[in-house]
Amino acid sequence: MTGGRTRAWDDDGFDDRVPFLARLEKEDRAALLAVGRPLRYRERAVIMHQDEPSTHVLLLLHGWTKVTAIAANGYEALLALRGPGDILGEGAALSGHHRSATVTALEPVEAVVIDQARFTAFLSDSPQVSLQLLGLATDRQRATDRRRLEWAALTVRERLAVLLLELVRTHGSRTDEGIELTLGLSQQEFAGSVGSSREAVARLLKELRAKQVVITRRRRIVVLRPDILRRIVGESSA
Repeated sequence: MTGGRTRAWDDDGFDDRVPFLARLEKEDRAALLAVGRPLRYRERAVIMHQDEPSTHVLLLLHGWTKVTAIAANGYEALLALRGPGDILGEGAALSGHHRSATVTALEPVEAVVIDQARFTAFLSDSPQVSLQLLGLATDRQRATDRRRLEWAALTVRERLAVLLLELVRTHGSRTDEGIELTLGLSQQEFAGSVGSSREAVARLLKELRAKQVVITRRRRIVVLRPDILRRIVGESSA
């Protein structure tokens, strides 16, 4: 809290909102899943490609994915992490536009795929599901807007500390060394999330490593001192 005001990272992290399937009544959820067919993806498989035509939506059952987008200048941004209960590709399916982002499996993924025509027909006959989908879209946009506003006032160092704390909370596993982040994100992916260059993030991680705040290996980070990260974030609201 900052003077009684809630900050974006206090309650709207990457994945701490209610996923789509959890918003549905049991009967609606079962009916929607029955419309599709099961599908599996291996780790690091590209599930959806940016700019491709929309043909289907995916409902995630197990496993986590990353959502990324590449700008015209080649810069790749990490937009979100999506996991069990989430829906992917619904925006393009409803608008008829090409996909706005690429989705990649961060681990083995189990999902249900629903053809676009069958999905839109289901929504036409299920107003409650349509309302829940609209609510999800609204919540995602609200979280994105809040994060953009809050992060405009932070340095890259502070943004990286916020991101690491979010991942500790949502994807941290306690080990003998410390709290290991279970999602293997690269330095480029961290850079895309905090709106910086890979070189800048590498320097900041080296600094944190030298201060024994984190241990870094290839696609692996162990947080040793989350209290130091909280102190870095606290500096931005002092």
